[in-house]
Amino acid sequence: MNALPILFENDEIILINKKSGLAVQGGEKVSHSVDELLAKQIGQKVYPVHRLDKDTSGILVVAKSSVAAGKWTQLIASGSVKKQYTALCLGIPGGFSINNAAGKKGIFNSDVGSGKDKRSAHTEYIIKSVKMFSNEEIEDTFPVSLLELTLGTGRTHQIRIHLAQNGCPIIADDKYGNFKTNKILRRYAKIKTLQLAATKLTLPINGKNTTFEIPLPDCFYNIDSL
Repeated sequence: MNALPILFENDEIILINKKSGLAVQGGEKVSHSVDELLAKQIGQKVYPVHRLDKDTSGILVVAKSSVAAGKWTQLIASGSVKKQYTALCLGIPGGFSINNAAGKKGIFNSDVGSGKDKRSAHTEYIIKSVKMFSNEEIEDTFPVSLLELTLGTGRTHQIRIHLAQNGCPIIADDKYGNFKTNKILRRYAKIKTLQLAATKLTLPINGKNTTFEIPLPDCFYNIDSL
């Protein structure tokens, strides 16, 4: 397997660009993971500071020691680290019309989890663009939205759940998405990978906030081609 792309490294942490389909940590039925591959790549044990779903691509923070992992986990929990994601969704959040969708801002506040594990969660978003998907072989025509999202909390599957709850599930989300439309988009637009990526991260480095940003991954569908 190819080396993991390193975006930044200092004495405490490494920032990598994780590809979709790669788990962050090893476990049952996991053939490869970030912690295993990166440890081999740099020659020492590493400690993931936060999580990205296996199918979510983008910027991931990994610590070089357990002490550094504890420090950066607390920094993330305190809000000192700002995480921004990009998602391609089915529909338009908030019920905005297509004509005035671009640039609209919104906030999702709802519980995430199940049963006793439910916890409050906060997600903010900006609609960057909206296009209509149509195909001469199907009868349906439907809007597709490109969103930028910022997390106020870091719950498991938070963005995926919030968007699904608000009627605009992420395309190719096989857990919370619209399975019928995912099938259509898989066949006619060849979208097979979860359309969610951690594209920007701002964190305190040497006493000042530093922002790291990556382009959308190759697996992301180009909305402008619709």
